Amino acid sequence: MDLFEEIYRIVRQVPRGKVSTYGAVARALGDIRASRAVGVAMNINPDPEFTPCYRIVNSDGTVGGFSMGVDEKIRRLKEDGIEVVNGRIKNFEQVFFDDFFTRYPLKSLREEQIRLSRRIVIDDSFEKDEFVAGVDVAYSRENKRLACAACVVMDKNLNVVEQKWLIERVDFPYIPTYLAYREIPIITKIIEKLGQKPDMVMVDGNGILHPFGIGIASHLGVVMNIPTIGVAKGLLCGEEKNGIITINGSLSGYALHHSKKPIFVSPGHRVSTETALKIVKHFLRYRLPEPIRHAHILARSKIMEIDQRT
Repeated sequence: MDLFEEIYRIVRQVPRGKVSTYGAVARALGDIRASRAVGVAMNINPDPEFTPCYRIVNSDGTVGGFSMGVDEKIRRLKEDGIEVVNGRIKNFEQVFFDDFFTRYPLKSLREEQIRLSRRIVIDDSFEKDEFVAGVDVAYSRENKRLACAACVVMDKNLNVVEQKWLIERVDFPYIPTYLAYREIPIITKIIEKLGQKPDMVMVDGNGILHPFGIGIASHLGVVMNIPTIGVAKGLLCGEEKNGIITINGSLSGYALHHSKKPIFVSPGHRVSTETALKIVKHFLRYRLPEPIRHAHILARSKIMEIDQRT
């Protein structure tokens, strides 16, 4: 799904003489969490003449930002017949528009997440863990829709046995709790490029430690039917006590305070919570386990090479 195009399709419905808000567009997508992503999409809108992103303003009636500058946004609004006084839309409630025709794409994706979550297996249903891969995705600073995925496979002695990287355009902005839809398309491609399928994959993100029980590691594990572990740099949900993280009283993961900043480990699919912790500890030398750390370095270096050439 190209969610950027879904956002632009919704914005194109705002008629001349009306304005809408980032939040209203997010609700038309199906989740208010997408408000910031709508702002990102407006900022990188490739065709402001066709998609009138200047008609999207803040929820308090202030005009907000514009890639061509606030003065140009105000000029275009006034040309539409919208009065702006001291940076605020006059009679905001009267010119506000949210009567969108929409398929609520994020609601559909949430329903899919919930269906997939029922297929997650949290036990040690893997044959071996000799070769463990780490995957990470880095994003271009020059082109917000360009990403590099990297996968590094290591053996138990922490030797790199294979590594691959891939640069592609991303069609989904970052939205909290929907990271899988942004990164899994490119992650699955990079794993499929490996000469040999790894026994297990560590993902820079959450497993079951997720508000809907299916973070990117779990999602990846289910769709590819591979054992996965989530290793996140931030706590998305749950309560931590003495390094143990629970959600509604159930064990969902662990906090590891190996360096100045903790990491949060949770099983993704076909790995038990205790085994996920054990494997991550085995590969831990710095803050992140080595397969993920090496994948991060590789992805970052390749995307920087692209940025330097542009």
